[in-house]
Amino acid sequence: MEHAVGIIADIIGSRDMLDRPAAQRVITEAFEQVEAVVPSIRPAWATVGDEFQLITATWQDAVRITVRMQAMLAEEAQLRFGIGAGEINTIEEGEVGPIQDGSAWLHARAAIEDVEQRQQHRADISSGFRCDDAELATAVNTQLVLGDHILSRLKARERRLCSTLLLGATQQQAARKEGISQAAVSQALHRSGAMALLDADAMLAT
Repeated sequence: MEHAVGIIADIIGSRDMLDRPAAQRVITEAFEQVEAVVPSIRPAWATVGDEFQLITATWQDAVRITVRMQAMLAEEAQLRFGIGAGEINTIEEGEVGPIQDGSAWLHARAAIEDVEQRQQHRADISSGFRCDDAELATAVNTQLVLGDHILSRLKARERRLCSTLLLGATQQQAARKEGISQAAVSQALHRSGAMALLDADAMLAT
């Protein structure tokens, strides 16, 4: 058993997708880009039922990964995330990924089920967190609610700028990529609330 954080990512509306394999490839590539910036203990792997799982060392890394995935994939695929902190036990290595159990996965499953239920009333909810520490769970979920809300309201360009910076680019590099000025990038980030996401991410990285 090891203490870690498990993340379950579920593709929303996967049954209605015209090309589910293509969507899964896009998601896999996005995870690879994100994990180059925020390392995981075990890289993301696809499981049954159009789900992905991965393992991080801390809940902070888990939050940073899910924010990046949401920012990157809004136009290609929408994901919901369940994050669970606790124990992870690897039973054996399967053909498509490890077979594991433990409280982290139980918490992650409960978190993603809670997100799915809450989405019936709040479409901007995309992620949830569970652990044995009730106060920590409340604090993390408060941050997730606010982050999900900001991400859901970003316009296409604002989301691209946020995603580009979350992957390590500077405002100047993002400006060149979009063909706009650095001042326009700064204005878009502050106006949309994306700068708050970037500031929160920097705090979680320390």
